[in-house]
Amino acid sequence: MPEHGPLGKDKLKKAVHYFAELVASHPEKSRLELLQKVELQFDLSPADCEFLNNHLANEEPKNHGMA
Repeated sequence: MPEHGPLGKDKLKKAVHYFAELVASHPEKSRLELLQKVELQFDLSPADCEFLNNHLANEEPKNHGMA
């Protein structure tokens, strides 16, 4: 069952923050490898895992129209 409300969002927010820390401290590892670690550690739902993979797995950050 998907998690809704503040608790599910809080878990996802903590997972993203932890992922950012891992990327900074382990630049030699692939982002996908680090995402898998985060997804398991935070016991994220399949929907949350898909969201993170779609938005964070790419090596290069996306430029959303900003110069």
